[in-house]
Amino acid sequence: MSLHALWNTLLYEPFVNALAALVSLLPGGDVGLAVIILTLLVKIILYPLSQRAIESQAQMGLVAPEINKIKNSGASKEEQARLTFELYRKHKINPFSGCLIQIPVIIVIIALYSVFLKGVNFDASVLYSFVPEPEKIGTFFLGMVDVTTKSLPLAIIAGITQYLQAHYMPKPQEQPAGAGNTFQESFSKSMHVQMKYVFPFVVGFFAYTISGAIALYLITSNIFAIGQQIYAKKKDPLVIEALKKDEKRAN
Repeated sequence: MSLHALWNTLLYEPFVNALAALVSLLPGGDVGLAVIILTLLVKIILYPLSQRAIESQAQMGLVAPEINKIKNSGASKEEQARLTFELYRKHKINPFSGCLIQIPVIIVIIALYSVFLKGVNFDASVLYSFVPEPEKIGTFFLGMVDVTTKSLPLAIIAGITQYLQAHYMPKPQEQPAGAGNTFQESFSKSMHVQMKYVFPFVVGFFAYTISGAIALYLITSNIFAIGQQIYAKKKDPLVIEALKKDEKRAN
């Protein structure tokens, strides 16, 4: 089986069928509501993985001061690598776990996005035998916004929610005064600034040029991510401890 066929069988077709089933069940076949519900369902299913990624970021933040001490100790690169590895082992941290955990999350989100990108024309050849083809497809979200065409209000909201999501993301660790920044640290800070002040405009423009369905998907995804970050900061012990250490360093 080719990679394209595998992608369609395992990811694209299940999402198309789920969307078709939701449209069939919702009053008036509201595609906008179906997009929101399907996005939320996928986000809830992926929540444990994304939560582990947040915890991994928090763990890295907790040991950042100790890593900075190792970098500024004057030891050789080999000794720094050894001490850093021992530090990770002591705290049972895998520095790559956050990235590895995010890989399946990103793959699923791209598949979901591709469903909304191709529109809301449900091809009977793609639908499962037990999934009925929607008799009515309501393209006007709540009877007001056509999700198959460009929507400036939804695009603006997508940009705003993207900014808020970046605002609540963990900030890059600050180096002590007088300490030089490595390329990785400088790159992380630059990416954080761009994610917060540039990417929202990119997302808003992107959402406007494609369709209201994509804008609704982005808005729902962003709001869920914002809520998850806020919840983690209030409830997760690792995140709380990391925030407390950030506050102490700031003071």
